Amino acid sequence: MTAVIVLVVIAVVVGIFFFSTYNRLVSLRVAAEEGESEIDVQLKRRHDLIPNLVESVKGYAAHERGTFEEVTAARTSAVNAQGPAAQGQAEGALTQALGKLFAVAEAYPDLKANQNFLQLQGELTATEDRLSAARRFYNTTVKALNTACQTIPSKWIAPIAKVTEREFFELDNPAESAVPSVSFN
Repeated sequence: MTAVIVLVVIAVVVGIFFFSTYNRLVSLRVAAEEGESEIDVQLKRRHDLIPNLVESVKGYAAHERGTFEEVTAARTSAVNAQGPAAQGQAEGALTQALGKLFAVAEAYPDLKANQNFLQLQGELTATEDRLSAARRFYNTTVKALNTACQTIPSKWIAPIAKVTEREFFELDNPAESAVPSVSFN
């Protein structure tokens, strides 16, 4: 009788451990999906702001066609990128192209005083900040998820929970991919 009680207690403890590990892995997967979704929302907002920004600058610097085409091509590439690695690379290129666009804007005092341009530039900066926060949340969650998928015993439970490791969302070159700095002084 004592042996049966011991076996039942062991089975209950193993069951509780299994289900708590399973639920933790699923929670991490859902959090990573939520983080990826938030990144997508902020990227879409960023991509939606760019055509308006380009049009604002075009009115003042129509002869800067190469810069506008570069921004447009980089935006198209970023919109079509799939997966964190490809998105990070495309967003890095887009940030570089935006830096060139803002450099063009520096040469036009009337544009720097244009309220529409200033508002768009402010919205883009705010979006960049939200995107940075979303990336930090996602990457922190992915780190926890990947660690859980690689450590024992959750490593054995992950396939049962259909949880796999995920890619980090990293910009192509963080030093070059910083938010463009613009000064209208």
